[in-house]
Amino acid sequence: MQADRRSGIAQTAPLQVLYDGGCPLCRREIGLYRRSRPRRPIDWIDIDADRQAPERFGLSREAAMARFHVIDGDEIRTGAAAFVRLWTALPGWRHLARTVRLTGVEPLMERGYVWFARKRLAERCADGACRVR
Repeated sequence: MQADRRSGIAQTAPLQVLYDGGCPLCRREIGLYRRSRPRRPIDWIDIDADRQAPERFGLSREAAMARFHVIDGDEIRTGAAAFVRLWTALPGWRHLARTVRLTGVEPLMERGYVWFARKRLAERCADGACRVR
């Protein structure tokens, strides 16, 4: 966290959230999150609309399409860990993030996420959405 020299208020770099805006379920879920008033800035990056966006983070389009990504500074989180990181920035959701961390259910969430992500990717890629260009 950096302090703004003029105001003395701590400034946090935005979370970078990569999501597939071409996926109806993903779009609805992100829409729900976007209606929150985040505790820190969030850049919502639709990798369906901006196909080169993953490259800015050192990711291939295929990798970005395969899993949900949240970039926090130099740290890239994917899958369940990415959701937990995002939830910490959202009012209401931060309590869920804390509960997940305290109960140790993140590995179980990850297993469920892997199942869902494979199914979603197979459906999205069937229509050519996963092609690089």
